[in-house]
Amino acid sequence: MSTRSRPSTPRQADFDQFEATELYCPECGRSVQVRKSLLLVLPEGDKYEYRCQYCGTTVGDKIDRAGQFSGILKA
Repeated sequence: MSTRSRPSTPRQADFDQFEATELYCPECGRSVQVRKSLLLVLPEGDKYEYRCQYCGTTVGDKIDRAGQFSGILKA
């Protein structure tokens, strides 16, 4: 029985952040392509909204803590 030794250094994250390209739309009743748009600039990060490309229904959101606009509020 062999065991692999793990490196002693901390492991970096495999993925920094995910970007949604398709999400389920309750109005269309299927997985659809989405459009991402900046909704709010908050102290904790930039809030984005995902909308259905076909009917415009909001299908999700995301807060990007390392967003390009989050530095505006930190002074």
